[in-house]
Amino acid sequence: YQMHLRSFVLEGLSQLNAELQHPVMKESMSELASRLNGCDFVPNPDLPQLVSIAGIIGVGKTTLAKKLSRSLGCKLLLEPYDENPFMPDVYAGKKELALDSQLYFLTHRAKQLNRNILEPGRITISDYIFDKELIYAKQTLNAQQLALYEKIYQPFAAEVASPVLVVYLTDSAQKCLERIHRRNRPYEQAIKKRFLESLRSGYEQLFVDWKACPVIRKQISELDCTKDADIELLANQIRSYAAVK
Repeated sequence: YQMHLRSFVLEGLSQLNAELQHPVMKESMSELASRLNGCDFVPNPDLPQLVSIAGIIGVGKTTLAKKLSRSLGCKLLLEPYDENPFMPDVYAGKKELALDSQLYFLTHRAKQLNRNILEPGRITISDYIFDKELIYAKQTLNAQQLALYEKIYQPFAAEVASPVLVVYLTDSAQKCLERIHRRNRPYEQAIKKRFLESLRSGYEQLFVDWKACPVIRKQISELDCTKDADIELLANQIRSYAAVK
């Protein structure tokens, strides 16, 4: 009986005792309820068990995705960032290439996350969430480009596997900017704090109405990726949300 996937059960238990802990998940009932956003979910092992890591640039998505993939012994899908030939120019301010850059990402990510390619009943970790496409498009495209992009976006989005779980990482824009400077990818050095704050606002808006799957929100300050115990705890929770054959 998977009560961690039933909002009505968790909300009832939260009202009785918000701090009551789930014996397996090691989380409070109120925390588990908040992940469901008022929905109930039924795991389906006939579908790909895609777990997407979400969050703004520099928050630590790839680091976490790699560690979870190792812990779970599952397939890992990474963003084709360094392969996008338009990215350096777009970050350098060439706005006329922004649509080319977004379409490059759209086509590559849609192919990578195609529901007919990912294996059913097996966990796959991606270091991005497909729905970020529109968040970035709204930040980088002008109104004319965006109108065209949205028309092209829909047929691609229809082919993409829906995640069974999202892990949403958050941190301040300032801390993320410091990480971006430390990792020193040349094309990222022009990124401004204001841009990161706009992206974070886009993610927050996305998850306010999110009904597709549970969302585990994690502040970077409460998740230490260098500690095996932290990774293992999160990996075990992921197993509880996925339907593995």
